[in-house]
Amino acid sequence: MASANGAGGRLSAAAARRIALAAQGFADPRPRGRVDARHLRRVLERVGILQLDSVNVFSRTHYMPLFSRIGPYPRETLDRLTAHTAGPIRRELFEYWAHEASLVPVELQPFLRWRMARADADAWGGMRRIAQEHPHLVEEVLELVREQGPIRANDTSAAERARRRPGEMWNWHEGKVALEYLFWSGQVTAARRVNFERRYDLPERVLPAEVVGTPTPTVEEAQRELLRVSARAHGVATEPDLGDYFRLPRAESKARVAELVQAGELLPVTVEGWDAPAYLWPAAKRPRRVAARALLSPFDSLIWFRPRTERIFGFRYRIEIYTPAEKRVHGYYVLPFLLGEELVARVDLKSDRQAGVLRVQGAYAEPDVAAEPARVAAELAAELRSVAGWLGLERGVEVAGRGDLAPALSAALRE
Repeated sequence: MASANGAGGRLSAAAARRIALAAQGFADPRPRGRVDARHLRRVLERVGILQLDSVNVFSRTHYMPLFSRIGPYPRETLDRLTAHTAGPIRRELFEYWAHEASLVPVELQPFLRWRMARADADAWGGMRRIAQEHPHLVEEVLELVREQGPIRANDTSAAERARRRPGEMWNWHEGKVALEYLFWSGQVTAARRVNFERRYDLPERVLPAEVVGTPTPTVEEAQRELLRVSARAHGVATEPDLGDYFRLPRAESKARVAELVQAGELLPVTVEGWDAPAYLWPAAKRPRRVAARALLSPFDSLIWFRPRTERIFGFRYRIEIYTPAEKRVHGYYVLPFLLGEELVARVDLKSDRQAGVLRVQGAYAEPDVAAEPARVAAELAAELRSVAGWLGLERGVEVAGRGDLAPALSAALRE
């Protein structure tokens, strides 16, 4: 174990894995009875960030990390906290490029302003080009938001045509790119999502006044705070692990981690089998065992940094959405299955909403796991039934033939 002051501390690989699982909320039992916003907030305080993704073949990815940790919960509760509804909201998270496109507690907005200020250098190429070559278009789109916000991205097309100057030719997409530049630079933000489509408005009309009025911290102060959030969410981590959580530039991540170590806020440790220095969050829980059971979204913060996933769990994971179908190894939308302290299987899932069925397109056991295949199949069957019910797929779970775990899983579901 790590020493009291962290100097020369050592952790076994198993202890580090349990610390990492506990930091992400997997050492706690799932709540019994009614689940409400308090349970969601507890998860959000731990993970600090939810990644967004447009793929909806199984479930919108930002819903899954909460289910993975607390089980079935009313999704409309998260919709109200994130303003992903046309109904009443209680905004506690806002949208920004934090990891990738992400939902982040509103209190962290001031600590991301340094990234907004770097939009001219850091935003994707198309956005930079629009800002540099057509600054008047950016200003016109911003004026459109001031006048008519919240607006959809498609609303900028009409604005382009109406505001086109003599002799200028605009691609229909240019206004949308300008809007995305404004979003990156923090001049507009997401007021709502309706049917997962963003509505853009001015930050002062969206965020709480106390957040908008918070003085902007220095870059160094902001990055240290983001690394504190990351360190709490990791428990124990390497510097690249910590920096990747909010996608900090590597040189700045190294400098800020060194400053937190110097201040005693991170404790250097050596972890068995890790080939890089590690850092322990002093208040990290150190459970003796973890009895988790969870399906993990490909974009879950426990596994989204693939080098860390392989280092901690011995689990090599690559999402194959963009791989041609004939070259996929495990399937299109594959979720790892966590049982106890191990990633023991992976399943390719599809929600057939018209038929009301959760389809298991493939099921694969990991080699050399401690749990017996029959137990893995039984626990996975129980979790699949639970997630199918949560998603409103009333006809349950059906298993296709692909994968070495498929026969046992089919039998477990029949039982």
